[in-house]
Amino acid sequence: MAAINRYTDNTAPANPVVSPAKQSLPPAKTADSQSVLKRLQSELMALMMSGDSGISAFPEEDNIFCWKGTITGSKETVFEGTEYRLSFSFPNDYPFKPPKVKFETGCFHPNVDVYGNICLDILQDKWSSAYDVRTILLSIQSLLGEYRKMVEKLYKPPTAA
Repeated sequence: MAAINRYTDNTAPANPVVSPAKQSLPPAKTADSQSVLKRLQSELMALMMSGDSGISAFPEEDNIFCWKGTITGSKETVFEGTEYRLSFSFPNDYPFKPPKVKFETGCFHPNVDVYGNICLDILQDKWSSAYDVRTILLSIQSLLGEYRKMVEKLYKPPTAA
């Protein structure tokens, strides 16, 4: 019997060896709804206290996971003074996953499609749980300001030879 199971007293070893394929993986980062709620409340307070001009966001009356935001185009940009409405939809595993952010107001910009979807790296593969609503709003406002620079690069007049 000892030769078959390698144990002389028929007891399991104190530290069983588990093959790498059978080891359990650490649990994926998730957030319970209470911690997400606290995080969103904290972000709302921080945004209200920030005093940043041209950005704002608030949760909808009945759902803290859905927010409405506004961005005003920065000075000296083609969007100067224009107010844009946005919608935020936070996933249950926020802040480990980014919120879905869309323009509700039409916005003619190369990084915004006709449905209001925004192509911004921090809302996709460059997302970090360190980002917050304020960071997102400021990033989108900055993205709008980059439009003129993008157009100037594309349509730079030819230089005289």
